[in-house]
Amino acid sequence: MYKDNIYCLYLSLYILPFIIHFFMEDTNSKKAYDNFDCHFSQISDPRQSWKVIHSLSEILFICVLAIISGAEDFMEINDYAKTKRKWLMAFLTLPGGIPSHDTFNRILCAIDPKEFEQCFVDWISDYLHQLPIRQDKDDPDIIPIDGKTIRKSEDKRKANKAIHMVSALSVKSGMILGQRKCNEKSNEITAIPLLLKILDIAGCIITIDAMGCQKNIAHQVRVKEADYVLALKGNQGNLAKEVEGFFNRTEQPGFAHYIYDEDIEYDKGHGRIETRHCKTITNLQWLIEPQSWDGLKSIAQIKASVIKNGTETQETRYYISSLSGNAKQMNRAIRKHWAIENSLHWVLDVTFNEDQCRVRTGNGAENLSIMRRVALNAIKNDKTAKASLKIRRKQAGWDDNYALMILAQIIVNK
Repeated sequence: MYKDNIYCLYLSLYILPFIIHFFMEDTNSKKAYDNFDCHFSQISDPRQSWKVIHSLSEILFICVLAIISGAEDFMEINDYAKTKRKWLMAFLTLPGGIPSHDTFNRILCAIDPKEFEQCFVDWISDYLHQLPIRQDKDDPDIIPIDGKTIRKSEDKRKANKAIHMVSALSVKSGMILGQRKCNEKSNEITAIPLLLKILDIAGCIITIDAMGCQKNIAHQVRVKEADYVLALKGNQGNLAKEVEGFFNRTEQPGFAHYIYDEDIEYDKGHGRIETRHCKTITNLQWLIEPQSWDGLKSIAQIKASVIKNGTETQETRYYISSLSGNAKQMNRAIRKHWAIENSLHWVLDVTFNEDQCRVRTGNGAENLSIMRRVALNAIKNDKTAKASLKIRRKQAGWDDNYALMILAQIIVNK
């Protein structure tokens, strides 16, 4: 009897925790893969069905896990999969074993990036709509849209230019909402409308630099029930000169009353002091054909002053917007636009080494770019760790279940 009690105590203290931990790991693995498969299984398989020995969803899932854990190309994805073979086989079927690096390469270069992108957008959109951030009408989400070139994707031998991806970022969640590749013979003007078409942006504020200051883009933003703040430069004929000239007139006593609102923001850090003075005007009757810009309600001037190392630099920028003219809101939206440079482009280059990726065949570069953004969203969404993104990627490579855990956090309840 005494020995039986000792055995039960031993079981409860030492064996039972291992059993519980095993089943919890299995549950997390299944949950992460099922959620991924639910959204990405819609991608058409480009292979001939009678030749298929590897599951497409499992290949994509392994790729995302590998990129989360530090892989940067198809060789490294294959090395990751071979290293983690026993662990992966515990929750994936892997009917053909671990795919070779040629298989990863061939499939990622062949699948339709538009289908892949749509699955990505639907996945993130479904998840974000479960969060309260999109439900606050008094504090709308700001979505900067901007482009980035993957420099090493250029193939001079075949005269193929480096691919240029236009991305949209949710400032509130820090997540990438979607991206679209620019056609080789076009620029962001054609890619931005295609990106806006697939995004759910109702109630948000869209910020775009001067390249995207186009009437059709403003119209599309309004059709999707969002507001816009568009930077002005010389690409809109005389509009920039008109706006600049009128703001200059408001500095004279007879025109000062045209200023609708003002706001000043101060930032101090990293050895610099920045001041941003925003003025807005809502009386636009003096503009030539203001009605040609759908929903146009205000224009804004930002005078930015930066003091660094005892030297002051100044810059004045102009914007058109469908916002009501609240200078504080306008100032904040314009400042937050630069989050896409710091939170996305810089991270992709420094943490994911995107600029050095030399994949150039087929759709490989574009699909790998989408996968990096899937991985980045998963890593940034992890609220359990205080470490940098770079350290989190290393931890995912060291710990078999950490990558699964952060991927499983983006769960969509359907």
